[in-house]
Amino acid sequence: MSTTVEIEPEAMEEQFVRASGPGGQHVNKSSTAVQLRYDLSRTTRLPQPVLERLRKLAGQRLADDDVIILESSRFRSQERNRKDVRERLLALLEKASTKPRPRIPTRPHRAAKKRRMDSKTRHGAKKRLRRPPEE
Repeated sequence: MSTTVEIEPEAMEEQFVRASGPGGQHVNKSSTAVQLRYDLSRTTRLPQPVLERLRKLAGQRLADDDVIILESSRFRSQERNRKDVRERLLALLEKASTKPRPRIPTRPHRAAKKRRMDSKTRHGAKKRLRRPPEE
């Protein structure tokens, strides 16, 4: 695991479900897919700014009850799917824990302004050519 961020086991819940896809006769008998639920309201070690970034990064994976739901059915083995989904959660936590660099606003330089104006002039000339002739 990581040295900066670690998964809190008390906030995590795993559920094993049947996976679609390859597996032959074995596929209907075993629950190899993993659904991991990480409850943000039960986390104690993450500071508030990290939680806010985590909510934003989770996107549609964040349920209404403040739970991040991740699923993995890439592998045929339950253990490999467990490892995969935990690694994805850890990557999400690490990404949320790094503070984004503030954007420094810049202004376009003279050449960029000239290119933009030339492009607009060419576009306008093209449109003028499509007009009916004036009388």
